[in-house]
Amino acid sequence: MFVPHSDLDREVMLKAIGAKRLEDLFTDVPKHLRFPKLDLPPAQTEMEVLATLNEMAMSNLSVRDAICFLGGGAYHHYIPAAVDAIIQRGEFLTAYTPYQPEVSQGTLQAIFEYQSMIAALTGMDVSNASHYDGATAAAEAVVMAYHNFRGKRCTAVVSQALHPQYRQVIRTYTQGYPGFNVIGDENTAGDPLAEPESLLPLITSDTAIVMVQYPDYFGRIYDYTKIGEAAHAAGALFCVAVNPIALGLLKPPSDFGADIVVGEGQPLGIPLSFGGPYLGILATRKEYVRKLAGRLVGETIDSEGKRAYVLTLTAREQHIRREKATSNICTNQGLVALASTVYMSLLGRQGLRQVAELCYHKAHHAADRIAQIPGFSVCSGAPFFHEFIVCCPKPVEEINDYLLNYNILGGYDLGQDYPGLENHMLVAVTELISAEDIDAFCEALEEAVND
Repeated sequence: MFVPHSDLDREVMLKAIGAKRLEDLFTDVPKHLRFPKLDLPPAQTEMEVLATLNEMAMSNLSVRDAICFLGGGAYHHYIPAAVDAIIQRGEFLTAYTPYQPEVSQGTLQAIFEYQSMIAALTGMDVSNASHYDGATAAAEAVVMAYHNFRGKRCTAVVSQALHPQYRQVIRTYTQGYPGFNVIGDENTAGDPLAEPESLLPLITSDTAIVMVQYPDYFGRIYDYTKIGEAAHAAGALFCVAVNPIALGLLKPPSDFGADIVVGEGQPLGIPLSFGGPYLGILATRKEYVRKLAGRLVGETIDSEGKRAYVLTLTAREQHIRREKATSNICTNQGLVALASTVYMSLLGRQGLRQVAELCYHKAHHAADRIAQIPGFSVCSGAPFFHEFIVCCPKPVEEINDYLLNYNILGGYDLGQDYPGLENHMLVAVTELISAEDIDAFCEALEEAVND
């Protein structure tokens, strides 16, 4: 560990606070816990540490070195070089969240542009900026619905085809709301591949929110109009979790009557980075804006008649009105949101559609090729975007281990999250996958079952 303070520095600081020794700062900590003996390796020089870390890093197989068919919520897309070039400028390269908007005009404008693009992409009236990831945004949507009904509706109807991690985080969040129930997503609730209409009987007058995914976790595309109508007929809010890339090709969730749209913004110019940092999207209709957690930037005119940006409706935020806030989340993933803003700006409407079309067509080509391999089949008959389920003749873990011999990252083992879907692989295909990559994948799959 690098310690920047000299003995003289420490002496001056201790004198300033009236302490004689460093140990005096820990007198309130029980004596047996103050300075525990840690089982640490011997100290190393900076050069030795760097060599050790490099050796550890070499054991990772990254998407730069392998063909990646692994998705399940995080996807390997091409990121234009301009994204990193812009976000690494000194004006932007900070994790700062603007509490003093009058001195943060550049940051606020970037956030405003992000919000505007997400609102346009989802068909919603307003977007915040932003949340930690898609799972957090989904949980915040449930909390938002709870507060919208002032705690008088205590049930969330959640699809089993919603990302398993989203469902787990929703359940973690709602533990803090006594009497609140999450139903529909239990592994015992029936067939996880059932049609969305299976949720309809669960929607009642006690339902605060109904949440589905589009495309769903298995990659399937459904029209959720009936679900939205049923939710609204019961007086509940309707939430759709989205893949933002898919919205470049598919109609927006606003066409289904969605009141809230959440999602993972990672596909929008954010690298995989071994799981983060990512970007949680949360957008809604104007009438629910006062229940919306997170930063919200508005455009106005200053005293000189010039365009200006401000944090608006901040009285609803935890740092202003802590005891009445609907959420304790205020952190804007500023730099990550900026990366998505730059990415969407560079691609534009047509570019985003082109990426979505490439993903769609390449995924369908891969599905057709895999279906021709003896022992393998594509399970779902529903339309899909760029992910699909492959039924395998042997455990997915064994197949994926074999694929690593060819530097191929295979699909996700659905049996880890869904009992009954053992030997089912969720395969993702993005625009970065070539026809040659698909051929190599299929050849390796065939060898894996014959080995």
